Amino acid sequence: MPPKSRTYQPQKVRAALAAQSESLRAVVHGLTADQLERPTRLGTWRVRELLTHLSLALGHLAAAVGTPAPDGPVLSLAGYAELSGTMAAAVDSAVTEHAATGFAGPPAEVAAAFDRSLDAVRAVLDRPAGAEREPTAVVVGRRMLLTDYLVTRLVEAVVHADDLADALGLDTFPHDRQALAAVTRMLADAFADRVPGGAVELRIPPYAVVQAVPGPKHTRGTPPNVVETDPLTWIRLATGRMPWAAAVADHAVAASGERSDLGEYLPVLG
Repeated sequence: MPPKSRTYQPQKVRAALAAQSESLRAVVHGLTADQLERPTRLGTWRVRELLTHLSLALGHLAAAVGTPAPDGPVLSLAGYAELSGTMAAAVDSAVTEHAATGFAGPPAEVAAAFDRSLDAVRAVLDRPAGAEREPTAVVVGRRMLLTDYLVTRLVEAVVHADDLADALGLDTFPHDRQALAAVTRMLADAFADRVPGGAVELRIPPYAVVQAVPGPKHTRGTPPNVVETDPLTWIRLATGRMPWAAAVADHAVAASGERSDLGEYLPVLG
């Protein structure tokens, strides 16, 4: 099983989000008018709407840390993963509205609007980290530890960078290694939290190993049910970008044992 509450090092998370954001900025500044109109794998969204969503998701950081924290328990990363599926309609509405205004222009205007969001992100990331206690952020009316909230922004930045690469026909995206690691671990932990157990060992080298799925738990040696895949394939599975059966058929996943079919438990994020 994963730790009940995995901790992330604040400075590493901040550096990863800064680096991943700059990789996105570089790609956005090279887009053409035709590329902005390309379809994505996200329903009716074009690249233009995808960038709008990224801008809103990352740019919300400033508001999240500037809102007074409400009373009540701290929202965990696993709790955030559970809530994510309830946000889809609101997210789509906000993107549609904002895309028609701030992101409706030519490539230079879109890049400038994207810059404004990333500059706001950098302004937050460049603030000194809290020395005495972990600062909090406010999301969906709940408070989160700031570092955990930054991990959710890494999820947005990594997952949607992969969506962007797919839409543009790029073989790969220059993800920051620490960003990829944090997102892989967060989604693996969220999976283990949602489907608790010890029957299956999920391996995502070199970043994560968790045990999950109800059933007999192994105690030593090689477990009877093992699933192994690479980080990007796991991220696509966990976020619904790739069906389980397709990943197995393409040999992107190695699964052995009678309980190793994880298809019924995916995706992790709605």
